[in-house]
Amino acid sequence: MEKGIFIGVGENRVELLPNRANRHGLIAGATGTGKTITLKVIAEAFSDMGVPVFLPDVKGDLCSFAEKGEANQKINERLGLLGLSEFEFKSYPIRLWSILKETGHPIRTTISEMGPLLLSKLLNLNEVQAGVLNIAFRVADEDGLLLLDIKDLKSILVYIGENSKDLKLKYGNISDSSIGAIQRALLILEGEGADNFFAEPALDIADFFKLTSDGRGYINVLNSTSLYQRPNLYSTFLLWFLSELYENLPEAGDTEKPKIVFFFDEAHLLFNNLSSVLIEKIETMIRLIRSKGVAVFFVTQNPADLPESILSQLGNKFQHAIRAFTPKDQKAIKLSAETFRSNPKFDTAKVLTELKTGEALVSLLQEDGSPSVSQRVLIAPPKSKIGTVGEAKLKAIVEESPLLYKYKDIIDRESAYEILTDRFEEKKLVAERALEEKRLTKEAAAKAKEEAALIRAENARIRAENARRRLEESQNKKQRSEAGRLGRVLVDSMTRTVGREITRGVFGSIKKMFK
Repeated sequence: MEKGIFIGVGENRVELLPNRANRHGLIAGATGTGKTITLKVIAEAFSDMGVPVFLPDVKGDLCSFAEKGEANQKINERLGLLGLSEFEFKSYPIRLWSILKETGHPIRTTISEMGPLLLSKLLNLNEVQAGVLNIAFRVADEDGLLLLDIKDLKSILVYIGENSKDLKLKYGNISDSSIGAIQRALLILEGEGADNFFAEPALDIADFFKLTSDGRGYINVLNSTSLYQRPNLYSTFLLWFLSELYENLPEAGDTEKPKIVFFFDEAHLLFNNLSSVLIEKIETMIRLIRSKGVAVFFVTQNPADLPESILSQLGNKFQHAIRAFTPKDQKAIKLSAETFRSNPKFDTAKVLTELKTGEALVSLLQEDGSPSVSQRVLIAPPKSKIGTVGEAKLKAIVEESPLLYKYKDIIDRESAYEILTDRFEEKKLVAERALEEKRLTKEAAAKAKEEAALIRAENARIRAENARRRLEESQNKKQRSEAGRLGRVLVDSMTRTVGREITRGVFGSIKKMFK
């Protein structure tokens, strides 16, 4: 078994046993009481013994693991009180990660890997909206549609919205208002930079278990100075990461030391507005992840920030000073005191208000698994730098990392968005073709109607012309007939006249002859 991790000195030397670290722990205390120092001491010790560490850097002062610490008057006084005559300041190997395009290797996951439960929490959806999101995931799964990034999720939401009537009988009601609420939440999430988080290449969890050439564990620091300002994204990521560890690590049983140590800084954000389902999920993971060799330390201002079901599973406790300004604070002190194994030499609740900066009330699990009697402990200083690190140093750490090109560029392969877009385009083309065919048919019908009208008009014209001709012919015939009749009458008349004249002439001549 590995040597114990030196924490500090109380009534005697206090050490954290590596084989009891996976019973998890709590580091609590008001702002400025020394929580960060305690965290650094534990993280450095685990790194030295070949155990990788993961922690979020909320205030920008944990990247300082990368630089060697320096002695000063306060540290020298602390070392003297602890009896540490040979204390070696040194730097530690770190890997810097980010989510919101801050300095660090981008951590990404896919929509599918996040799953509807955590995503509902991230989007702050109500029960009905979460139900619609579950339907979207189910439809995508059954249709073989990959949900990798936000645009994939948007596409599947549009799809189920357009086909809600067909899907209703199988999955239940899919309201437009619920889809609209999810889409608005996604817009907000995109505005927070989550489009960089939901993408490929997805994080390979094995990269967090790498060791240096000299066998030290990397301290994986999540650059969270901006992420912290987006509590929903921050807490959801931590939940997802814990879930990934739980689902991907094999059973290991009791180990001499953890496989990885995970710190939840600002842990109260994790449980704000958290559904009972998710709290139960966290409780289960915390209880079972121990057997997978994962040690989890929650870092928060007040133990009351954590649900009792979680708090009861934390065996190693580091309680820095609690400020008792209000009745609520006094209640919290009493609650915290009750979680410690009492020490007959002092009043635990009173000590919690008297602790100086750098001091903590400590109770750690012993070899037999029982908690030690609480001690008032002066915490050892870290070996790395206390403070912040310049941006140039951080960029150099990233650029020199062998993981740089593995995660640098986003890969956008064919997924739900591309497939559904093709379907939408095909449907659009079919609709456009149908519309064009309808237009052409309408135009052809109109043209045919026009041509028919022209033909009818021409036929009418021809009929009219023929009628006119027939009329003219009839009139001409009639005229000719009249003319002939008149001619005959005239001829007859003339004949009769001439005949009479001739008769008169003849008979006149004869008459004259007989005179």
